[in-house]
Amino acid sequence: MTLHFRGAGPVARRALLAAGISAFALAAHAQDQAAIEKWVDGEFQPSTLTRDQQIAEMEWFAKAAEPFKGMTINVVSENIPTHTYESQTLTKAFEGITGIKVTHDLLQEGDVIEKLQTQVQSGQNVYDAYVNDSDLIGTHFRYGWAVPLSDYMAGEGADVTSPTLDLDDFMGKSFTTAPDGKLYMLPDQQFANLYWFRHDLFSDPALKEQF
Repeated sequence: MTLHFRGAGPVARRALLAAGISAFALAAHAQDQAAIEKWVDGEFQPSTLTRDQQIAEMEWFAKAAEPFKGMTINVVSENIPTHTYESQTLTKAFEGITGIKVTHDLLQEGDVIEKLQTQVQSGQNVYDAYVNDSDLIGTHFRYGWAVPLSDYMAGEGADVTSPTLDLDDFMGKSFTTAPDGKLYMLPDQQFANLYWFRHDLFSDPALKEQF
């Protein structure tokens, strides 16, 4: 498309075009800022961070995502309440703040594994990311098709890794670290299992004699 400015010389045309681009950029920034404040003041409360800290963190995400605006990421997970919230709410927040659309499918656990196996065996990209059980860490490590997050965050993905990310905030990280010492997954949610036992059965000599 060619822009024509009637009665304006080359310098004036460039100035007008630059002004138009600047106005567009300012409008886009204002829209991004409005989205950030909407989510910070609403869904992202309560928080251990101050409002200013939250705003700064979301602004970082918006800035880091600029080269990828308009892209679509396809994700799949098991259909449980945690992931339903991610699919229905957090995807909207992510798109509003970054401009990146996330299509988050919810399937039964067996179907998630089937999709993953299909992708591994065919080499065709079905999903860009999988939310799957950490006991698949051995599969990811042996097949070599998954990108180790620790490598990515230190290398190619350094520019899009949040400076406020603290991996020690994640519980169960040892379960998502492969034998090579690399982190392949970030724990998303966990099922808490509690085991109760009678200590006296293992410590009382009289009781121990009965077993």
